[in-house]
Amino acid sequence: MAKAKVAVLKTQPETVVEDYGKLLRMADYDKCLDMEKKICLKINVSWQIFYPGCSTTPWQLEGVIRTLLEDGVPKENLYGCHNRTVVVDGKIGEINNKQKQIVVGKYGLENVHLQPEKLSEFQQLIQRGEWVRYEPKGEMLTLNDVFPDGIVIPKRFFDENILHLPTVKTHVFTTMTGAMKNAFGALLHHERHWAHATIHETLVDLLTIQKEIFSGLFAVMDGTFVGDGAGPRAMVPYEKDLILASGDMVAIDAVAAHMMGFDPLSLDFIRLAHERGLGCGNFKDIEIVGEDISKVNWRFRSTDNFASRGQKMIYHGLLKPFEKMLLRTPIVPWSYLASRTYYDGIWYPFVGKKRVQRMMDTKWGRLFQEIA
Repeated sequence: MAKAKVAVLKTQPETVVEDYGKLLRMADYDKCLDMEKKICLKINVSWQIFYPGCSTTPWQLEGVIRTLLEDGVPKENLYGCHNRTVVVDGKIGEINNKQKQIVVGKYGLENVHLQPEKLSEFQQLIQRGEWVRYEPKGEMLTLNDVFPDGIVIPKRFFDENILHLPTVKTHVFTTMTGAMKNAFGALLHHERHWAHATIHETLVDLLTIQKEIFSGLFAVMDGTFVGDGAGPRAMVPYEKDLILASGDMVAIDAVAAHMMGFDPLSLDFIRLAHERGLGCGNFKDIEIVGEDISKVNWRFRSTDNFASRGQKMIYHGLLKPFEKMLLRTPIVPWSYLASRTYYDGIWYPFVGKKRVQRMMDTKWGRLFQEIA
C-alpha cells in the first residue's frame, strides 16, 4: 500500500488562488479522482453568518475550481454542493460566505442544495428516488442503530467523485473537524443530529460508505483563517497562512490535528478509522510534501460554551434518558430555537462580532472584503 501523502503549503493573499493549484498537483489529486466523472465540491457552511475559520473560504473554492478547469475537467462535470441543517441556513450562508458568488457568479457551475427548506418536501425526494436507502457492504459501528429504518443517502453520489472543502478548526464534539466531519452534512439527512451521541463512530461509518459509493475522494483544507476553542461557531479565529490537500481523509485530519496541538490517535474518529484501514492516522507514517510542519504546535484547545454543555447533557449526561423525547419527537424545534437564539441572538452580537471586526483588519480579512 502506498504511503499516505498530505501536501501543505504556506500562502499569502496575493498568490493564494495559484497556490491552491500547486497544492492540488503536489498531492496528486488527479490520481485520487476519476477525472472522467462528475466531481461534487462539498462546500462547508458551518454558520450562515460569515465568521473567520468557520466555513469554506471563497479563495479555497476558487483555487480548486480554477485548477480543475485548467487541467481539463469540463465545467458541466463540476458542481457546488450544500446540505441543509436544522440550525444553519445554507442558502443564506453561501452568500454571506461569498461562496455562491464564486460558484455561480464567476464560473457558472451548477449549485446543488441536497435538501429542501421544508422537511415535508424531503419525503418527496425519497419518493422520487433522489434519496435512496443504502445497505453498506462494510461493517457499521453505529449508523444502523441510529437509523433503524435504514440509512438514506443522495442517489446522485453513486459513481461520482467527492472533493471536500473543510477548514482547520476545533469542534465541541470531535475536538477538531476536517475532511471526515465534512461528510456528516453530505451523506446524512436533516435528522443527522441523532448521530451526535456516537459522532466518532458515525464519521468512521460515513468514510466506509464513501469508499464504497464514490469513484474518488479528495480533500482540500483551508488554514488561512483557523479557529480555536468552542468550534465550529464560537471560536477564537487566527491567521495561520497554511493550506492542505490529500486523497486520504484520515491523514489530512491527522496532520491538521497535529498542527493544532492534538495527538491524532487520541481522537477516537481518527484512531478508529486508522485501525479499520480506512486511512493513516499515525502522523509519523504520513508523507508530508511542501512545508515542514513536524514541529508545529499551535496549542489549541477544544472547549465548551453554554450551548454545547447543554447538548452534551442530552447526548452523554443527566438528560440522556430524555434524548429521544427531546430530539426525535414533535417538541424537537425547541432545540433549533435554543441554538439559534444563543449563537445568533446572544453570542454573536456580544462576543463574535468584535472578533470578526478584529479579523477584518488582517490581510485575509481585507481579501475577503475585496471579493465581490
